[in-house]
Amino acid sequence: MEKKQVVDLDFSLQAVPASHRNGFWRMLVVMLGFTFFSASMLSGGTLGLGLTMPEFILIVLAGNLILGAYTGTLAYIAAKTGLSTHLLTRYAFGEKGSYLSSFLLSATQIGWFGVGVAMFAVPVQKVTGIDTIILIMIAGLMMTATAFFGMKALAILSFIAVPAIVALGGFSALKAIDTVGGFGALMQHQPTETMSLAAALTICVGSFISGGTLTPDFTRFADTKRTSVITTVIAFFIGNSLMFAFGAIGAIATGKSDISEVMFLQGLIVPAIIVLGLNIWTTNDNSIYASGLGISNITKIKKSKVVIFNGILGTVLAMWLYNNFVGFLTLLGSTLPPIGAIIIADYFILNRGKYGNFVKMKFQAVNWTAIASWAMGAALGKFAPGIPPLNALIGTAVVYVVLSLIVKKVTAASSTTIEVKKVSKA
Repeated sequence: MEKKQVVDLDFSLQAVPASHRNGFWRMLVVMLGFTFFSASMLSGGTLGLGLTMPEFILIVLAGNLILGAYTGTLAYIAAKTGLSTHLLTRYAFGEKGSYLSSFLLSATQIGWFGVGVAMFAVPVQKVTGIDTIILIMIAGLMMTATAFFGMKALAILSFIAVPAIVALGGFSALKAIDTVGGFGALMQHQPTETMSLAAALTICVGSFISGGTLTPDFTRFADTKRTSVITTVIAFFIGNSLMFAFGAIGAIATGKSDISEVMFLQGLIVPAIIVLGLNIWTTNDNSIYASGLGISNITKIKKSKVVIFNGILGTVLAMWLYNNFVGFLTLLGSTLPPIGAIIIADYFILNRGKYGNFVKMKFQAVNWTAIASWAMGAALGKFAPGIPPLNALIGTAVVYVVLSLIVKKVTAASSTTIEVKKVSKA
């Protein structure tokens, strides 16, 4: 009797076939769920307290335009190739070279997962008295479970969570606006300590550019390039902007950035726990799902098995990550955007918008040009004056293209010299 072949529905190590692609609405709710995260509200609160409302609106629109352009470009590549971020890096970094980017991306997403679990457990413990460790274990288990079951589970969760967060969070935000005297008073808000627009844009872009680098892990399931790009751009303009707005309104009205903390102060205890849980869950399951794809690229172990280990690790480290959140964000902002920049530059500039068939490709082991460009791009993001995320993106792309062309020219010249010597000896 012939043994039935088991299909990896996560397509951890191959392109997603047309038969398993998803339409517009399913992709939209998944991407919206991806951008619904409490860390964005914390950033929004910082901006709300440091900017006037017109400045805040300008910065959020500009920041999400940059994020939308970056993630939308990656989404296009993913939909066209059907490949995850980790498999796409094989073209630029080489097969073993891609292990570096996969490790960095996976490690940071495991970290985000742990931070998210703690961000749920700590405030819930304060209002319910339930032990923090128990809450962390329960939350970690549930969030890992949806990632284990893959894209279908992520979509179902997002279909439930996105409307609930918008409805309950919106209701709370309207109540908060009433406490400051209405929309007119909100628009007249003046910060006590001002923030420069460059610093504000850095916070806005930097808050999600690391997660945005993993956009292909989800958009590879889109049925068309158009669906992939549009749903991604909408998610950042609506989802991320909404999180920033919730954070700013809450901070101005109550001094708290997270809408769930605002709801606790408003006496909306149960809705607050629901919104907090769903808000973090929708991003955390995406984070641990993406981390599983990265470790799968390195180990060749099926993603669903890796997710269990990663979920346990993130849960165990949750409180440590939570207490070291600022340093963790700094690390993310300087090391991850260069990876996406290299993918974009390699695909559109060096390969003119076309990659060879993944199955038939014979990848080089390590492309040291990509590794060097990544290191220089991370350094530019960390130390160059200006806006760090943009320094990292633009700087890395330019360095990678220039170095690649130089290496290509030197290699061609060397080959010509060798051929001439062979002819001379003959």
